[in-house]
Amino acid sequence: MPGPQYRDPWAAREAWRKSPIFSNRAMFRGMFPGLGTAVVAFTAYVIYDDFLASKPAHEHGGHTISH
Repeated sequence: MPGPQYRDPWAAREAWRKSPIFSNRAMFRGMFPGLGTAVVAFTAYVIYDDFLASKPAHEHGGHTISH
């Protein structure tokens, strides 16, 4: 016997909707590939540029100004 009579004949065609590939979490995770790496790299650059890189002093009208 193949199963109960009330079985959905379209269940096999609708099964893809329940696949984890099409979940909301998976869709948002793949939306911006490389964004996390870019944020980390940009943050490291800003920290280096603001705190570690030596900057020459600028002179304006006889006053020494350091940015």
